[in-house]
Amino acid sequence: MTVSELRPSAISPTVDFSMDGVQHGFLRLPYSRDDSAWGSVMIPVTVVKNGEGPTALLTGGNHGDEYEGPIALFDLARTLKAEDVAGRVIILPAMNYPAFVSGTRTSPIDKGNMNRSFPGRPDGTVTEKIADYLQRELLPLADIVLDFHSGGKTLDFLPFCAAHILSDKQQEARSFELVDAFCAPYSMKMLEIDAVGMYDTAAEEMGKIFITTELGGGGTATAKSAGIAKQGVTNVLRRADILKGGDRSAAGRTQWLDMPDGNCFSFAEDAGLIEPLVDMGDSVVAGQVVARIHPIGKTGALPSDVCTKMDGILCARHFPGLVKAGDCVAVVAVAV
Repeated sequence: MTVSELRPSAISPTVDFSMDGVQHGFLRLPYSRDDSAWGSVMIPVTVVKNGEGPTALLTGGNHGDEYEGPIALFDLARTLKAEDVAGRVIILPAMNYPAFVSGTRTSPIDKGNMNRSFPGRPDGTVTEKIADYLQRELLPLADIVLDFHSGGKTLDFLPFCAAHILSDKQQEARSFELVDAFCAPYSMKMLEIDAVGMYDTAAEEMGKIFITTELGGGGTATAKSAGIAKQGVTNVLRRADILKGGDRSAAGRTQWLDMPDGNCFSFAEDAGLIEPLVDMGDSVVAGQVVARIHPIGKTGALPSDVCTKMDGILCARHFPGLVKAGDCVAVVAVAV
């Protein structure tokens, strides 16, 4: 056995995941620091349980500058009643809590990217300890996992819910069923360009039904994007027969998209001031210039063009006005 398998988690919950009713509490992680020698990171958690049934694990704040998920989940934690549930709902609105309270993608404590830290380590950094607790304690409890994301401060997305193509086609079909139930304006068969250490991968390798979202970006939320998140989680819980009441099949319509391969992505090869030439949702063709990067060191220098590699629609773009070499500038998806 590995050290991680032998050593217990450093995190202790103040809730009982097996007890019926509504419980609000914390995942308490000891963290000794300059201003609190015996301090702790206190990660908010809510458990709503009513008898036997499936368990949904709902997470937001995997990256700390993405807000639609935390808005939807703090609201759900406040309003969900035990009598409305058949089974169990575990709500973690801000799983990388240090990153969430600092408004940054990664943790200010250890610069850990939660979504590249799995399976984690019980004797590792703060971020690795949180990942380890999710890996060994929370994911095994879950039947379905919904992890909210949006673009944060550096990307902007068409609002979509997504799942991955999987080798287990029954698991894949069930995942896409819940994507359809979420009923964002767009639904995506999603490709990851770097899946190592991801929460998604950890859940899928355990056989869990895993879905995720990208619901806007720019390091903020809108009334529309927050509304999509709040309605979407309700739709998923109903379709999973965990939330009572309502019509489990009445989610509405969504436009399906596919990210078939790496040609979806276009990256900057130069740094500078980015000029978008195509807006999100617009149709593009292979070789089309979608953005122009202007050098900012001196006037009179020629800009460089960023082109698409495939036909489709623009589903994501770089958000801030300045770009660095290697940054993702545009993502194209194919309408299904």
